[in-house]
Amino acid sequence: MAWRTGLVVFAGTIMIVAGVFQALAGLVALFRNEVYVVGLNYVYSFDVTTWGWIHLVVGILVAVAGAAVLAGQTWGRVVGVALAVVSMLVNFMFIPYYPVWSLLIIALDVFVIWALCTSPREAVDV
Repeated sequence: MAWRTGLVVFAGTIMIVAGVFQALAGLVALFRNEVYVVGLNYVYSFDVTTWGWIHLVVGILVAVAGAAVLAGQTWGRVVGVALAVVSMLVNFMFIPYYPVWSLLIIALDVFVIWALCTSPREAVDV
């Protein structure tokens, strides 16, 4: 049972760190939008400033949900799963701008969803 508690703590920590990094990537897109360059035409192409706002908002929400998961809030787990799905979709559409980062965040989001869905409710009380 202790390893499941560790998974929830790790998932909450990953959510906070990934949320902060995603918010920072959003700030970079807002203030230095020439950093991100699209080589090929992609179906999901938005202005880089739009991506900046999307990443900033999603990143902040994911970090807040991660803090709620660490605080043992049940709503934090539910919102965390939903936001991890949103983060996966956003990063999938962001692949042409920053492919390695997007794929890394998608992989971490898969782990976060798994950890939050498989651990029992009691595992959150740390």
